[in-house]
Amino acid sequence: MRLASVFLPLLLLLSPLAAGTKVFTPDTNHSIIGFKASTFLFDVPGRFEKYQVAIQGDPSDLSSVKIRVELVTKSLNTANKMRDDHLRTEDFFDATKYPKIVFTSEKAWRQGDTVVVQGNLDLHGVVKPLQISFTEAKGLNGAGMETWAYKATLPLNRKDYGIGADSVAAKISLKDEVSLNLMLVGFFNDARVKETPHAKK
Repeated sequence: MRLASVFLPLLLLLSPLAAGTKVFTPDTNHSIIGFKASTFLFDVPGRFEKYQVAIQGDPSDLSSVKIRVELVTKSLNTANKMRDDHLRTEDFFDATKYPKIVFTSEKAWRQGDTVVVQGNLDLHGVVKPLQISFTEAKGLNGAGMETWAYKATLPLNRKDYGIGADSVAAKISLKDEVSLNLMLVGFFNDARVKETPHAKK
């Protein structure tokens, strides 16, 4: 299944776009929102196949940047159907009750060569502040288009969000720390008009 193409969330579409504002359109062939959980015996890598990312602002002036990321919970994929079905149940993500995982930025700034984004993560019904430090790269892709890439890896404690808190299997073998692996690759374009959301399924 191809990754969902990025589109602007309704919240941003309803607000007027300021002069000079740019919107980020990800290259979904190279962008990844992944994770790695670990048992005491082996690692379990995975990714979210369906998501929406909205980045609006000017990459040269981070004070104006607004970011919102929505993951479709049930789209998690660890390449094992039985395990994925279990992860979607009440034992872990409870995808029926919590169909989305949402990160919304509050501010962003540069710290040396790093782009730091501070915001809130809404996961499994729990909202907590989260700070993400991205490495940034800019250059031309193979088609000659100016492209930006933002990469980050950060730890999350699943118990902080109640993930697997009551699962017998998790208590036996699953470690508390989960690594998030983010790679956002795409293009900033002038926002001359309000764009219509796109989707790739």
